[in-house]
Amino acid sequence: MKFISFGDIHEHPANVQKINGISDADFVVVTGDLTNFGGIKKARNIINFISRYNPTIYAQFGNMDFEETNNYFDEIGINLHSKGIIIEDIGIFGVGGSNYTPFNTPSEYSEEQLEEFIYKGYESIKNIPIKILVSHTPPYNTALDVVRGGVHVGSTSVRKFIEEYQPQLCLTGHIHEAVGEDRIGSTIIVNSGMIGDGGYAEIVKKGKSLEAALKKV
Repeated sequence: MKFISFGDIHEHPANVQKINGISDADFVVVTGDLTNFGGIKKARNIINFISRYNPTIYAQFGNMDFEETNNYFDEIGINLHSKGIIIEDIGIFGVGGSNYTPFNTPSEYSEEQLEEFIYKGYESIKNIPIKILVSHTPPYNTALDVVRGGVHVGSTSVRKFIEEYQPQLCLTGHIHEAVGEDRIGSTIIVNSGMIGDGGYAEIVKKGKSLEAALKKV
């Protein structure tokens, strides 16, 4: 099994068509921020664009997307936020939006709310052998949540969950300048950055393990 993950589209999806092997992937995961302060109409345009290259999409809203986008993803059956999907022996669950930022973006939540979202999604896949957390916001105090000036701005709730439950993989974004990979315990964490900058991740399942590679178009 192989799938492609990317996010932080911000209404610039053109690089999606340049992703090597996207049409052959089993599915696509969108980690959040499809728009810039946009709602259903703009999110629909992005989903429709991606579906030209791969029709099997799972997505969640980011902090830059209005919460109505979450309802739209529910309506079309692709939502990961606070939900889980099961594909063979992989359980994928998500948490969209973000913790509070200085920028008053559309979809920000307290750490307590984020924790609730995570556990609700986890509950539906907890008995599946391979677990993937899709968190728009990276876990706190990693290489993937550092903004300019060296300040860590990730979610403490996401980190706490990973420390306790150790999903095999966490796919994240949100902090554009912190592209890279890190680990918390045995959990691999990947921030592919903005698709507009060409960043995406390719995840391959081999037996009972996952291999995640950061790539650029």
